[in-house]
This record gives sequence, structure tokens and C-alpha cells, in this order.
Amino acid sequence: MGHGFLIAAPNSGSGKTTVARGLMALFARKGYRVQPFKCGPDYIDTKFHAAVCGRPSINLDTFMATPEHVRELYNRYGKDADVCVVEGMMGLFDGYDRDKGSSAEIARVLDLPVVLVVDAKSAAYSMAALLSGFINFRKDVHISGVIFNRVGSARHFKMLQQVCDDLGVECYGYLPKKAELEQGSRYLGLDFSEKPESNLLIELLEQHVEWQKLLELVANNTESDPVCAVPGQDRNHFSKTLIARNDESFSFIYQENIDRFEDVSFFDPEIDVPCLDDVELLYLPGGYPEKHLDGLVKAEATRRAIKEYAERGGRIIAECGGMMYLCERIVTDEGEYPMCGVLPYSIAARKEDRKLSLGYRRFMLDGKEYRGHEFHYTQFLGDVPPSIVQVYNAKGEPVPTPVFRYRNVLASYTHLYQLPTRN
Repeated sequence: MGHGFLIAAPNSGSGKTTVARGLMALFARKGYRVQPFKCGPDYIDTKFHAAVCGRPSINLDTFMATPEHVRELYNRYGKDADVCVVEGMMGLFDGYDRDKGSSAEIARVLDLPVVLVVDAKSAAYSMAALLSGFINFRKDVHISGVIFNRVGSARHFKMLQQVCDDLGVECYGYLPKKAELEQGSRYLGLDFSEKPESNLLIELLEQHVEWQKLLELVANNTESDPVCAVPGQDRNHFSKTLIARNDESFSFIYQENIDRFEDVSFFDPEIDVPCLDDVELLYLPGGYPEKHLDGLVKAEATRRAIKEYAERGGRIIAECGGMMYLCERIVTDEGEYPMCGVLPYSIAARKEDRKLSLGYRRFMLDGKEYRGHEFHYTQFLGDVPPSIVQVYNAKGEPVPTPVFRYRNVLASYTHLYQLPTRN
């Protein structure tokens, strides 16, 4: 496959996001063209990757897409990069069904070496048993080496190096235990107010990690498959597509969805009043509209234009936050906020109503299967409205997530990976 590696961990919270973002920033600072990727459906980490690398981060997901499509994405977006850095998700072998859809599966599909980030806090030679298990568990997953995180001292690191020496696995270095490196969290993911990169993190990686060896690893893995089209991945042939986008309330967008449109423009629903006369598709992606209600309410002309567009038969795809925006109102602990009023529902965003809805989703619509991901805490106020289709999770079990169709509006809490095409 080619010129990259995958950063994984034994479990969530080990520091792989910190290491991945730091290495991306370090390589970029050294003048390398870095193409970031993210395993799984996450649309938050990709925002930070893009801020660090200056180019969109691409999701690689073997539930939402075929292995052939994943390989095509990796080759297409990475073909002009010096190094591709793929950030894993959860633990290396954690998938939606055993290791299906896991970071390990992405590594196998792309034939990528894995760099394992291991939390070494309060552990020394016991790491040998842990690492031996990961190294030998699947022979078709190549763990090229280890970066230790939260290392207490130089003496502690020497003990960890002995582990790698005894196991015959490369030790690429470590990050010391420092409170400043701990990622803050807010709501569903990393704090959006954080700076995209930390000078301290970059300096520590440059000092304590043999990043040149990682680039040598890339240099020894530069066979690339030709970029080829994938059946079923044809472009959306809308003459004009308008997408709502801003930093937080409409920001969860899979880059591949954008790139499949031929003529795309963007607007900020908190600021811009869109001209929708010649728009063939209005795309309202997910985000946190409940955190920007004052701005969305003040933009009354925008809400009115969108409602009028929907009522005259305009085509709209609305996902999660976009669907919430189309509803009658959003109710918070501070009060009730009118939205577009296209869908006759109310959304509860009060603390007492917070309930995590999470997981892969799939459903059949108009003879085609759609796949995506659901991740939110808000809920419908009152009973869950009826759905036009039955939605299932990754294991084929029915879930109560509704899908709505009103005129030419398609809306759901599900973030779709491949949007419906023009009829």
C-alpha cells in the first residue's frame, strides 16, 4: 500500500490522539507534507488533524465502506503526501463485532505497520506480558514498535526499553508524564477551544521520540497501488449544492461526502442568508446547534429562507444537528428556542434529558442501503416520532432511531457516510 503507518493503542485513554496529533505537527513543522487519516466514524479528531496538517483528514471505516473503497481513499488522498499518519480508534482490536471494523482491520486492509502507544504509568516489566500479547495475537497485524506514554523518569524509560529489547520490538521513545499534555474534554469529544497543536508536545516528541526512525519506516513501505475508481462511488451530480458549515454548530462532515459533489458552496446559518433559488441540494450536517442557539435564533431570515425552500419542494439532507435545526424548537435549561419549523418536533437539550445514543446505523431506503453513525445526547421531547424505515445497528439489531421524509427533506440523527444521489 504505502508511505505511512497507523498509530494505535491497547485501549482508549492511552494517549494515541496526543501522539498522533503531535507527530503530525512535528512532521509538518519539519517541512513534510502530512496526510492525516482517522480510523472509524469520528468527525471530531479529524478537525484537529486538519488544523495541524493543513489538509482534510479522511475517515477510514470498514463498516461504512468496503475494503476496496478504504484502499482507494488511502491512495487517492495520500498520493502526493510525504507521510500518511493514520490515527486508530479505541483499542487496536476493538471493533463493532470482535475485531471487525477495528484499527487492526484497517492496518490489514492497507498493509500498514502499527506503532503502539502504551500508557506506562505505574508499570515496568509487566509491560512485557501486555506487549507480547498484542504482538503475537494476530500475525497478519504487524506491530513495528512502541511509544510509551506517561513515563515517570529516565530510569523508568530504561526499564521499558528492556521490555522492548527482550521482545525484539522497536522502542521509538516516550512522552514524559506531564499534566500539560492531558487532553481536556467537553461534551462529545475534545475541547473545541484547544489550540490545534502544543509547542510543548512537539518539543517533547522531538526530544524523546526517534521520529526519524518513523520516517525510515515510511521510506521502507512506499509501494503504492494505483488510484482507481470504486464501483458504486460515483459522484453526486447536483448542479449546485449548498452546505451549512461553521466551527461548531454545523461541522461534522465526512470529507468524502463533500468531495463527491461537483459544485459546492458553503454558508454559515448564524451569519449568512442563503440565496436558494438555484440550489439543487441543501445539506445541513451535524454539530452542536444547541450551543449556538442565540445566534441561530437571531438569524431569523436564514431560518425563514430554509423553511420556504423546504415547503416549495427543495431537496434537503439534514443529519443530527442539522435535523435539530429543522425542528420546531430546541428546549434547554435556559428556555425554548425556535428553529426552522420544517419538522413538527421539539428537541430536548436539558441536562435532565441527556442520554447517550451511540453506534453504527444502517437502513434501506428506496431500494438502497445507507450506512452511518449516530452520536448525540439530545433527545426528542416526548415520544420518539414514527420513522419511515426501520434502522438497525451494526449487528443487525433494530434501534429506535427515526428517519423522516417531508416533501423532499430527508432527516435523521444518523450521520450518513454516503449521501443519497440525485434520482
